[in-house]
Amino acid sequence: MPSITLLGLGPGNPNQLTREAWDVLSSAGEIYLRTVKHPTVAAFPSELVVHSFDHLYEQAESFEEVYAAIVEQVLELAHRPEGVVYAVPGHPFVAEVTGRELMRRAREMGLPLRVVEGLSFLEPTWRALGVDAFPHTALVDAMELAMLHVPPFPPSAPALIAQVYDRTVAAEVKMTLMAVYPDEHRVALVHAAGTSDEAVRWMPLYEIDRDDRIGLLTSLYVPALAADASFEAFQEVVARLRAPDGCPWDRKQTHRSLRRFLLEEAYEALEAIDLEDWEALAEELGDVLLQIVLHAQIAAEEGEFTMTDVLRGIHQKMVRRHPHVFGDLHVADADEVVRNWAAIKAQEKGHQVSKSVLDGIPRGLPALMEALEIQKRVVKVGFDWPDVEGVWRKLAEELDEVRAARTPEEQEAEIGDVLFVVVNLARWMGVDPEVALHAADVRFRRRFAVIEQRAREQGRPVEALTLDEMEAAWQQAKREEKKSA
Repeated sequence: MPSITLLGLGPGNPNQLTREAWDVLSSAGEIYLRTVKHPTVAAFPSELVVHSFDHLYEQAESFEEVYAAIVEQVLELAHRPEGVVYAVPGHPFVAEVTGRELMRRAREMGLPLRVVEGLSFLEPTWRALGVDAFPHTALVDAMELAMLHVPPFPPSAPALIAQVYDRTVAAEVKMTLMAVYPDEHRVALVHAAGTSDEAVRWMPLYEIDRDDRIGLLTSLYVPALAADASFEAFQEVVARLRAPDGCPWDRKQTHRSLRRFLLEEAYEALEAIDLEDWEALAEELGDVLLQIVLHAQIAAEEGEFTMTDVLRGIHQKMVRRHPHVFGDLHVADADEVVRNWAAIKAQEKGHQVSKSVLDGIPRGLPALMEALEIQKRVVKVGFDWPDVEGVWRKLAEELDEVRAARTPEEQEAEIGDVLFVVVNLARWMGVDPEVALHAADVRFRRRFAVIEQRAREQGRPVEALTLDEMEAAWQQAKREEKKSA
């Protein structure tokens, strides 16, 4: 009757065929193989007629096309009165696309399907390595990993990467792994596990594509980098701090109590960038991440949202707003990217009625940043000077008003107006006022340190220096800056 017998051939040693599999091979008149390139085939019963789909690998442009074609042909063969026996390496449902798809399609069609289990490549691989897959080894396909830029599993867990079938794939896998793992990280290539040709070769990660034994039965084992080397492990640390038996200080924090820390840590990260201190930046980014994970943990405890919601939301947003990367949209330059971003963002918020062009500007921004964002918004609707000369005239006007101000309230308001116009001037000149003022602060600190150094050299407190002495030291600092520049 029409049917499919889906048979696993084991990892390669004929002695590892199951009794059930051997009975099927002994009684079947013919068998169709995904590939004849498997050591067990040589031990088939002599009277068995063997067909294979190896020719499809030569005809198709991708593995996906090969597997789809195999599935269609097996389903067609299955409708014969005698049905079809189809065999695959290892186990039919371990690293085997056709087995999974055949079961799905057979169920849809009401076609009987018998699965004959087979030992997968996994069991002899664990034995060859002398490791246990538990509690959390990641299982990854080499082809999928090779197409990524970073590994899709945490480095705090070991990983087994299957089907590293040639040195080109090994090289691509290596590049993906090296985005996270050190070049010298010790890994193991496992060749032909479960066969007489089995071999395990330990080596630094950067050398894996140099092994001339890489072939169809090669896997790569990547030991864990460190227990504390993953985002998930850090989440557990934060959750433990917030647990009933955790840290009293962390347990009492709320979104609002942590608000200032988020801002402080962000500014410390910016300072590390300004100083080009990359070691410090790594530390400060960790502090920023702590704040993010703390807020997500608090939200999860309160039933507001989870870290999964945070990650999924930003993931989808980045993909959605970059159709020129993740879709088929073509852009000419970065300016067009910005325009597309704004258009997509507007579409996303189309269901929300905006009361003002200034809606959405965070009230908690530093004043200079808020002023710049306000100006960028109103410029989009045409509220701007026709040229920069208008800004200069406005600045002169506001300075005159500061001079004329008499009460503290008037002076505060007029100084605010001057600062707002200065931000406008910076915008016209293409200067970020926040960055510019911060750089001025840094220069001032550096130059005033020279004044303090001059006082120490003279054995005097800095306040004992005259203004002329301070000015001389200040000018000396400026001259030294120009020389070093």
